[in-house]
Amino acid sequence: MLSYIFITFLYLSSFIHPFFVSVTEIRHNEKSKSLEISSRIFFDDLEKTLEKKYQVQINIIKPTDAKQVNDLIADYLQHQLQLRVDGKLVKLKYLGYEIEEDAAWCYLEVPQTTTVKRLEIADSILFDQHPEQQNMVHVTVGKQRQSTKLDNPDSKYTFNF
Repeated sequence: MLSYIFITFLYLSSFIHPFFVSVTEIRHNEKSKSLEISSRIFFDDLEKTLEKKYQVQINIIKPTDAKQVNDLIADYLQHQLQLRVDGKLVKLKYLGYEIEEDAAWCYLEVPQTTTVKRLEIADSILFDQHPEQQNMVHVTVGKQRQSTKLDNPDSKYTFNF
């Protein structure tokens, strides 16, 4: 009976203890010659991180100032998500975000990216907020798809195509 109670406790505690993960999807669009990027981040964690970093009160779900929220997210992602394409640091263009269930989907692009043979990524999204943060990264170039998991503090990985 005691072992049953212990197993039940472990099972229930797995639902109580939060996990910290983001997922970034990067696709090379050969037709538009761009990198299309979407990052799925738990909106409450993103909101807390932005409030702490920028010393403001915001509401991502129902913003009173949508431009301010977009500007903060854009600035944050510019610093926490960096890409080098074939050795060259590229500038991310922030397109916006939307809320889906418990996540904020943040959209970015890198225009004028004709080829991708090597993609170096530095993804430290929410690393400053959660020591146990994990960031999944999926990259698709042509018909090749590669993935990696970045565990805080290790934020860098290189994909070769």
